[in-house]
Amino acid sequence: MSIKVIGAGFGRTGTLSLKFALEKLGYDKCYHMLEVYGNPGHTDVWLQAAQGQMPDWNALFAGYQATVDWPSCNFWQAQMQTYPDAKVILTRRDPQQWYTSVMNTIWPATQASMARGAPAARQGAEMACALIWDGIFAGRMDDRDWVIECYEAHNAKVIDTVPPERLLIYEPGQGWAPLCAFLDVAIPDEPYPRVNSTDEFRARHTQAGQ
Repeated sequence: MSIKVIGAGFGRTGTLSLKFALEKLGYDKCYHMLEVYGNPGHTDVWLQAAQGQMPDWNALFAGYQATVDWPSCNFWQAQMQTYPDAKVILTRRDPQQWYTSVMNTIWPATQASMARGAPAARQGAEMACALIWDGIFAGRMDDRDWVIECYEAHNAKVIDTVPPERLLIYEPGQGWAPLCAFLDVAIPDEPYPRVNSTDEFRARHTQAGQ
């Protein structure tokens, strides 16, 4: 088994919904940030990646057919080289809405875990800081213009780099049709997944004590 779909979009662009959608379409399983915490040792692997030590992708993604979300999307180019037949999906949304969503969900959740989380949660927060908040945004999360500039530069690089026939630009609300056409699969007889809204994210992390 190898990776057939590479998700290049940042978190809070509908990546968890896409994970469930891809799994429904037969790309089971799909790697997402949630998988990091469900696999012992994966946080360490990503911390090493933040320091420049690339993972053994086949070992890390054993049992998976797709990837989405952070931290995997940081390494979309390396994954394209490892999986040359894989298709690439860039999830994106309005940059202002995206920034607001990040600042209301995963950014404060990381800060809370660093401050008072259990050891595993703190390690996960350290990984998020190394790869995302410091690694991508240089620790400047309060600078809206800077963070959005980084977001748009990432998206532009994906669009400029990936061959058009291998790339789908997908935005929340587009439903099954463009995704299924891109992957050449039938449209399921059920609604496209819509999960992990800001309210749902906050409720989940409150219950988890983060």
